[in-house]
Amino acid sequence: MENTENLPKHIAIIMDGNRRWAKSHNMDAKAGHKEGAKTLEKIVQYANKIGIPYITVYAFSTENWKRSEEEVGSLMILLKNYLDEFSKRVDTQNIKIKVLGDINVLSDSLRKSIEKAIERTKNNTGTTFNIAFNYGGRAEIVRAVKQILENKAIKPKDITEDLISNNLYTAGQPDPDLLIRTSGEMRTSNFLPWQLVYSEFYFVNKNWPDFSEEDLLEAINEYQKRNRKFGGK
Repeated sequence: MENTENLPKHIAIIMDGNRRWAKSHNMDAKAGHKEGAKTLEKIVQYANKIGIPYITVYAFSTENWKRSEEEVGSLMILLKNYLDEFSKRVDTQNIKIKVLGDINVLSDSLRKSIEKAIERTKNNTGTTFNIAFNYGGRAEIVRAVKQILENKAIKPKDITEDLISNNLYTAGQPDPDLLIRTSGEMRTSNFLPWQLVYSEFYFVNKNWPDFSEEDLLEAINEYQKRNRKFGGK
């Protein structure tokens, strides 16, 4: 790494290309998601090792329910098994797990696995690992507005950017400095629309299962070369 001081405080990742990776290897989608889960664990552990305070990944969007029943079912099973084992391993590495999204519609067993993983790692002080699951960016903003309106004492003049930010799933966290998307696609796909307004975007033409620690470092090096102006000159 060229610069160990100017690290992004928060990296967001759209893990795209699991199904394309599987197809290119003559495997089914389930195998691609399993391989993607291995890559995710490797990247999160490395981010923790180099001192990235926050990492947020797009694991399952509200739109992903439109996929085949078989694929959605396998994803739910994968996440449950992944969380049960992964939370035990990362707990020993001081990584904190959080989940962004509406988990109320998930099965009882999956919801319990999510709650158990969060509880197990809640006091850890290393990288905070946000898993965006059953997440939609616009739905998150709508949820925040509803929460604000529940407080009858709040007047229109009281509505500020900070108030909205403090009612998002990411309340208390810095906005992502860097967004990485794999597989060559160049869009945000309803991922963190409020939080990404001043993020640096980095697109890599490589499917997520093939993404490596070296690719993460390359993205960080590119980020460090950019002049962030935040709307200024």
